[in-house]
Amino acid sequence: MQNFVENSRHDPEKFEPTQRLRNFEEIYQFFNNRQVRKQAERCVQCGDPFCTTIGCPLQNHIPQWLEAIADRDLERAFLLSNESSPFPEILGRICPQGHLCEGACTLDDGFGAITIGAIEASITDLAFAAGLQLPFPGIRHSEKVAIIGSGPAGISCAHFLLRAGIKVEMYEQADRPGGLLTYGIPGFKLDKKLVEQRFKLLKKAGLKLHLQQKIGQDIELDQLIEQNDAVFVGIGATKGRQAGIKGEELSQVIIAMDYLTEKQQQLFGKSANPEFSMQDKRVVVIGGGDTAMDCLRTAIRDGASQVSCLYRRDEANMPGSPKEFHNAIEEGVEFCFNISPREIRLETGGLLCVEVEKTQLGKKGEDGRQQVEIIPNTAHCVPADIVILALGFDVATLPGLDKAGITTDKWGQIQIDSISGITNQSKIYSGGDCYRGADLVVNAAADGRKAALAIMRKLLVPCHG
Repeated sequence: MQNFVENSRHDPEKFEPTQRLRNFEEIYQFFNNRQVRKQAERCVQCGDPFCTTIGCPLQNHIPQWLEAIADRDLERAFLLSNESSPFPEILGRICPQGHLCEGACTLDDGFGAITIGAIEASITDLAFAAGLQLPFPGIRHSEKVAIIGSGPAGISCAHFLLRAGIKVEMYEQADRPGGLLTYGIPGFKLDKKLVEQRFKLLKKAGLKLHLQQKIGQDIELDQLIEQNDAVFVGIGATKGRQAGIKGEELSQVIIAMDYLTEKQQQLFGKSANPEFSMQDKRVVVIGGGDTAMDCLRTAIRDGASQVSCLYRRDEANMPGSPKEFHNAIEEGVEFCFNISPREIRLETGGLLCVEVEKTQLGKKGEDGRQQVEIIPNTAHCVPADIVILALGFDVATLPGLDKAGITTDKWGQIQIDSISGITNQSKIYSGGDCYRGADLVVNAAADGRKAALAIMRKLLVPCHG
């Protein structure tokens, strides 16, 4: 260990843009056994590992599995990394490590942080390739828990409940499980086979999965409450926000998640919907987060002739991951900063005019961010064939919540106890984006684990006194 002077930081190799734009496959080539060991050997094994204590929402055992893989003990590294995380091979790929574990790494200031994310993904990849298995005990308790939603929070809750031998039945309205991981994150960031692999493991461990089951239509929430000892609600936040400007109702203006879902369904074999075709189109994406990056990079692969991103702040204030921003730049996306749309018009011949104004950043607001100010007399038109709105997400309504007496806030987000994940209804727990609003996958995973542990304490630990 501590070979950070002799060994410099190396990120996984990427396919060249000209090659990766030909398909929707992952662009990174993760580490082999030798590479993962050499990168792990750079860890200084801090006495107070900030990567874990302040950098990781899951409090993963990062120094321990780094030491294990550096010592060539793949099985121990695999078990350690899967001990606290429900899907390390996924989080290693999609977490913004620069803002989390790697940003907290002691070596980040001067020597280059440990490539924690890539090592995390590589450990489980290598372990599965070597035939290693995760230990699940099988169902050994009579208690049963229903999970609504098969996204990150639901997967996490199921994973830890199944590890305790508790029966779990999961209800998902889509035709495939995974939620955001399946339909919201493109394949060039996350191979869908990894999501399928996780569900195979969970089903082998005893998960009963119900697909195309809509709460309030195919089954009622109160039925699930009555038939189960606990219910976990992890429906996410998938309702796309509008821009609140004139013209956003035009058919050529589409919501980010609608587009990403439609494209992934096409990749699964569904017939293409011409309304979502980007072939030879000028595409404008409004927004600056990771979902905007996903839409931009998908549209490029989808045959768009030109892809532009409009964001009302500057590059330094863009919420999207710097890694995804640079990947988009490499792939040919044009970024237009300090631009705010005020209207979308349909011109003669079917062309859209996105009327925009230039902006500047002013004084800081209550949230600590500089406020956006419009610069007068700067209105101009950005031409487009299709506009994609990537402006964030709201929580979709779950039928039956009101009847069950579940408290929500003014945004429709479910209110829970921050320690246990329990709602004001004693049998219902929740977590993830339906509680937080659109947030990181790792935070949803942490919420699912927290709720699972609370459910275990309630169902399995006998009360005394």
